[in-house]
Amino acid sequence: MTTFDLAPLWRSTVGFDRLFDLLEDSAEWAGGNYPPYNIERAGDDSYRISLALAGFSPDEVSVVAEQNVLTVEGRKTEKGMHQYLYQGISARPFRRQFNLAEYVQVKGASFEDGVLKIDLVREVPETMRPRQIPINAVNDNKRLEHTQTA
Repeated sequence: MTTFDLAPLWRSTVGFDRLFDLLEDSAEWAGGNYPPYNIERAGDDSYRISLALAGFSPDEVSVVAEQNVLTVEGRKTEKGMHQYLYQGISARPFRRQFNLAEYVQVKGASFEDGVLKIDLVREVPETMRPRQIPINAVNDNKRLEHTQTA
């Protein structure tokens, strides 16, 4: 199984480490490695969770977003009488939970080719974003403003 190394992301971001820790730790509490999933960064403040759900249809899967927890559950509805010679496609019920960091919201979900994709966005309120503070010079009664360079 391939592991997803988040170390490069920790080095290049500030303030997201809690998000990555929570997403990484959620696998330990989910009770195993089924269904397999990927977490990817789609942009500066956007992420995507992809779950491989072969054999499931969209109506057999539910996605619920509560405060800081995203829960994906699946349960097969058909219990037909099949005589398998080999059954390699798992159809067992599952429940996987992802802990979300503050200000991370679920923006949507899509199901295509047996893969459930859940889009997440980190939206920090305007009052929480950094702002430029003007500095007043005491001696000359001048206002100094520093410009920020990228």
